[in-house]
Formats: sequence, structure tokens, C-alpha cells
Amino acid sequence: MSTEISGKLKMVLEAVPAGYLVDAQWLTSHDVAYETFRDYVKRGWLERVSRGVFRRPPPNASKSALIDWKTCMLSMQHIMRYDIHIGGTTALAQQGYEHYLRLGSSAPIWVYGDAIPNWLGKLPLDAPILTRSKSLFADPSLGLARGNLNAENTLPWDWKLTMSAPERAILEAMEELPGHESFHNIDKVFESLTTLRPKTLTALLHSCKKIKVKRLFFVFADRHGHPWRKRLDPAEFNLGSGDRALVKGGRIHPRYRIMVPEDFVRVGSVDGA
Repeated sequence: MSTEISGKLKMVLEAVPAGYLVDAQWLTSHDVAYETFRDYVKRGWLERVSRGVFRRPPPNASKSALIDWKTCMLSMQHIMRYDIHIGGTTALAQQGYEHYLRLGSSAPIWVYGDAIPNWLGKLPLDAPILTRSKSLFADPSLGLARGNLNAENTLPWDWKLTMSAPERAILEAMEELPGHESFHNIDKVFESLTTLRPKTLTALLHSCKKIKVKRLFFVFADRHGHPWRKRLDPAEFNLGSGDRALVKGGRIHPRYRIMVPEDFVRVGSVDGA
């Protein structure tokens, strides 16, 4: 093997922990030619997991094994540097609220980004992926955090998963009502959100571009009456005008004028806010 190729291989092996992923774009951006990484695959230094996506072979693992979705996300964020984050109910579950969510083995992983590669949906991951843009907020960087995973995985170099903080995650989850999330699930998790930060919520609600999401947020907030609710005045936010249909067979909420399931139509616990 030439000295040049050996140096490039060393760079790849140092940057990519065993079991982690890189794509062809990352390899070529690091001056690894197509014929070179094909040679790496032939020699067993990389394995092809999908078209244009490669994994540094994990120790003692079958090549046919499903790829852990967290490993994929960490690879995308920390190695390939894709501007993505985990949000919605996935972020809530990873931050300790999974007890309140009906999450099964088929629960989707919500991935947010404006330049998500097409290959993500084709990988053999251990959970289905649903992707969304960051268009919900005028400032797409608000309310993001890095947190340890709710898993026993040993992460290389103290890598952490970039995800939505609970304040942002609950708004992202509400955007999916009623088609991809259920009112029951959101209601149960909202019941547990006793420690949300009013300042962060205020910034996110001002940045939120969906009237539906902001109205739904206050429907749930009034329903549960957590202490932080008293720090938010709905009149300070643009909640639009006119009635909004959302749920077939539901009822219009008397205060926030959005159609919700009938049992959500009652006077909130916060008065005069």
C-alpha cells in the first residue's frame, strides 16, 4: 500500500470509531477517492451498508445486523457534521419522559434538518426514521441541547446527541397532531412537564410560525396548569384569528378557537392570564 493511501486510511480509522458510519461525500471531502474506499471495502477496513454509506466494521458483529439508530445519528452529527437534531417525542423519550409515552419497538425516530441526505431512509436501522425540516421556528437553533443518551452505550470521546430540549420537543410533537401523534400521548407527557422554563418557552412561542401549534400549546397548558403557566400570557403571542379545524368530530375550544377532542374542551385552570 502506498504511503499516501496508508495515511488516508489512518485518518479514516482515527476519525471513525468501530461501528460508526461515514458516507461517500465525507470520504471524498477528505481526499479519499472512490477507487480507494472501494479498496477499503474489499480489504475489510470498511463495509458498505447502503449505496454511498460505509461503516467501520464493529467488533464481533454480523454484517447483516441492524444498525443502532443512535450510532447513526452520532455519526451524522459528530463525524459527517450534518446539521440535524433529534426532536419531538423521540427527544422527550431520551430525556426521561418515555414512561409517559406509548413507545413500542416500531416508534419512529424524529429527525429534523434542512439538508438530510436521502440515504438516511434507506439504512438498515433498528427503528423507522421520520424526517422533518426546521421550518417550525423562525430561529431554527432555539431550544436545542446536547444530552446523554438514555442507553447503556459507551460513547466515543464523550459524544452527546444533539436534540430538542423538552420545551422545543413538545412543540415539535404538537405539530404532528393529529396525523402522526395522538392527543392521548401528548396529554400524558404534558402532564409530566412540570419544570419547563418560561423564558425558553417564551422565546420558542415567539419564534414558532404555526398558529395551530401555539394554540394547541395553550390548550394543553391550561388543561394541566403547571406553575410555569402563570408566567406566560397568551395575549403576548400571535395566535391568529378565526376558528381552526383540526379534529373531525371534535369541538371548538372556547378560548383558543381550535377544534380538539371533546374532552379537551373545558375551562383551563389558569384564569386571567
